[in-house]
Amino acid sequence: MSANLLLVTEVNVRPEALDQAAKAWAELTAGSPAQLYRSLEDSALLELRPLDSLTDLAALHEEWQQLFTATAPHLAGDFRRQVQEFVEAPKDTDLALPDTAHVQLRRVEVKPPVLADYRAWRDRTIFETVRNAPESEVFLAYHSLLSTEPGVLFVAGFSGDPAVHNAVFRTPEYEAILVQARDNYIVPQGGDRGLFLKTYARIEA
Repeated sequence: MSANLLLVTEVNVRPEALDQAAKAWAELTAGSPAQLYRSLEDSALLELRPLDSLTDLAALHEEWQQLFTATAPHLAGDFRRQVQEFVEAPKDTDLALPDTAHVQLRRVEVKPPVLADYRAWRDRTIFETVRNAPESEVFLAYHSLLSTEPGVLFVAGFSGDPAVHNAVFRTPEYEAILVQARDNYIVPQGGDRGLFLKTYARIEA
């Protein structure tokens, strides 16, 4: 069963030092339940880590200090961390995290007064698309618990070609769903109007 609490950590890395930073990070977290990924779209590393409770964060402080020391020479920015709380899963996993070659994060900030309506709407639109798409192996819905990027976070897991997976969400029918989301539920935030999408490849230990 997917993690009830999910710690999401991402950092931007100097492109020429991405391999060194990934190696140092992987060595420090070897044997932990965390999974490490690299972005397919820019020079960034992502870690997903299941938590049993918020008290787990205190035990990670020393590891975070070691991670900063080991990777700081390679970084282009500082670490960004957020805790997400599980809500539901149109395609769940037997494990705490997706056991797939890729993950894709989709984030939207939903207007709080319409959150209940949004959840009913997404079940018959976004989630129905996912349920009918074999390309999407895992699809989990979280909501921010501790974050400077509040709102809904979808964690999609897949192992096939990213282009094939992404084609599921680039049909005219799904474009119409996005228009409904923008018009009715999402907090406007500049040009992307609150929509965030990024794909990562898993780094095996």
